[in-house]
Amino acid sequence: MYLYFLIVTIAHCTSPSSSMSSGEWKQRCEDEWGLGGAPMPDSVDWRSVYEAKPFNRNLLKNPSPYGLTKDVPPPEPDLPEQPDHGPPRFIPEGDFSGWTTSSEVLPYDSSGIPAGAVICHLPQASWFTMEQMVDLKAEGLWEELLDEFQPEIMIQDWYEESQLHKFIYQLHVKLLGADKTTVIDEHTVNPEEDLSIYSHNWKEVSHVFSGYGPGVRYVQFLHRLKNHFLNGFWNTVVTGSSVTIIPKK
Repeated sequence: MYLYFLIVTIAHCTSPSSSMSSGEWKQRCEDEWGLGGAPMPDSVDWRSVYEAKPFNRNLLKNPSPYGLTKDVPPPEPDLPEQPDHGPPRFIPEGDFSGWTTSSEVLPYDSSGIPAGAVICHLPQASWFTMEQMVDLKAEGLWEELLDEFQPEIMIQDWYEESQLHKFIYQLHVKLLGADKTTVIDEHTVNPEEDLSIYSHNWKEVSHVFSGYGPGVRYVQFLHRLKNHFLNGFWNTVVTGSSVTIIPKK
């Protein structure tokens, strides 16, 4: 009786997928993502590809480090009861795990101030940079797909109209080779804001890489945000950053 119970238990606990052949995993991948026309060599571990699910998902970690969503308008600045006269701040508050961050303090901008004017305070501006490097093979993609099929790589980002300056946001995305240095394709955005009309919403930035050529192994995603310190810290925020592989070319 005990032996019979053990055999039945093992039979019920064994997942059907654990006995699938490599060819069956390959077929499952093709059915899941419609990879008709894409090279699918038998040497690829198709079970690992299927479990990684590299398509139609965001490959960036922690895409909203400020805890905000584009579905809700950005919060209005919180005016302090007392001005902050302490040393300038250049690092914003947030959860930046998964990102490599840095800050660049900019020279004071006195342009537009008449000669002889008495200056009491000027805003101290800085760029706050956040960067991630996406390893496409580690995310489940295979070399033949990247080199021959070259699936679309979609970039998306949402930044706040902070009204701090006419240049408050920059995006630099590079498709890199295996050495993480060779640039195969790139896209740069440096929009100029219209400060003549007040607007405080999210602005979308997007781009699709296609037909970029063989050799791409990494995506370097980098954006910079303009911050000011003047009797308090005023920053520009982002949300919904994404790098997504689309299974079409």
